This record gives sequence, structure tokens and C-alpha cells, in this order.
Amino acid sequence: MATSSVTKDISYEDLKALLGKSQNLLVVDVRTKEEVDKGQIQGSVHIPVDTVEAAFAMAPEEFKAKFGVTKPPQDAPELVFHCQLGRRGLNATNKAHQLGYVNARNYAGGYKEWSEKEGK
Repeated sequence: MATSSVTKDISYEDLKALLGKSQNLLVVDVRTKEEVDKGQIQGSVHIPVDTVEAAFAMAPEEFKAKFGVTKPPQDAPELVFHCQLGRRGLNATNKAHQLGYVNARNYAGGYKEWSEKEGK
């Protein structure tokens, strides 16, 4: 079983590069609605951290209906979770790993770093 030591982080630079070129990237924002309303990473999908487990256990049709995006396969190479500062993103990434999403990664810098680097 995957342990937290397997959890991969992704850097701002790597995430930015993926956003520019990857069609398969799914960025999941696990913050609260109030936080998301203040700004979010372009193209990210809002799935609050306490619902991540249920969301990724959904049938693909249900997931698409609820979130408007295709549910990634368990071996999806580009699945990134993030929150404001990194901790909730890590929790969500660990949950995804437990559900079999072996390549899930946490953007540890979170929206705080993103907004600073993007000058928002």
C-alpha cells in the first residue's frame, strides 16, 4: 500500500509548464468555497478536502456530472491537488493514493505561492 513517503510534490515551475502544455492535467483545488471565490488556478476543479475521498470513489458519469470534468483514471499521470498552504493538499493527495491514484501529486506551495508568483 502506498505510504505518505511515496507522495510526490510538484513545484510551481512544473505545474505552470504542465498547465501550458498538458491536455490531461487535472488540478484539484481542495480549499473552501470562500477561499476559491477569492481566486483560483486557471482550469482547476474545486473539490473540498473533506469530499475528495467520496468524489474520487464516484462512478465516472457521476463525477463528470458533478464537477464538469472527466474523472481521471487511476493511473492518470497528471493529477495535482492543492490548497492554500500545502497541508490540505497533502491530505487530499494521500487520500487519492489510498484510492489507487498512484501518480497524484501535491502542489505544496499552494494558492498562496501561486498568487504571489502570478502577481495576483
